[in-house]
Amino acid sequence: MALTATIYNFDIQLADVDRGVYEPLSFKVACQPSETEEYLMSRVLAYCLEFAEGIVFSKGIAEPEMPALAVRDLTGALKVWIDVGAPDAARLHKASKAAPRVAVYTHREPRHLLQALAGERIHRAAELELYAIDRDLIAGLVERLDRRNSWELSITERHVYVAVGGVTIEGDVRRFPLE
Repeated sequence: MALTATIYNFDIQLADVDRGVYEPLSFKVACQPSETEEYLMSRVLAYCLEFAEGIVFSKGIAEPEMPALAVRDLTGALKVWIDVGAPDAARLHKASKAAPRVAVYTHREPRHLLQALAGERIHRAAELELYAIDRDLIAGLVERLDRRNSWELSITERHVYVAVGGVTIEGDVRRFPLE
């Protein structure tokens, strides 16, 4: 018998001071058996950090050629391709041709990803946005992960504060240039 996805519910009060975005968010996220909870938390944080009208989660492994998150305009045109983890150069090359803006959020060691991408052919590589999410922030959120989650999430100068269950977990989201 095949394992099924676990569904997590999130109610988040988002206060992104950097972008002037203040929104109550309520959404469900499926975590496939092949995904780690660290990857799940990275997807949720990327959703919050990139929140804009038209942002959606992909169908995951059911749509392997699509980004983890996408922002589309009212016509359905892809505005932002948002990947999570450690996509390879071919995927980023395709993404840069498909969308005007490409952002990658990783919960892994960013230097390893940068080394893997160094010297590879990637369309508009200099414009690619690579962000590393603080690994302690991810670990703290994983520790407090529940099927129903209620967060207060604030972002100031790419520093993230998440209040969950009476505890505040914090960490930086640092941008790394693709060389």
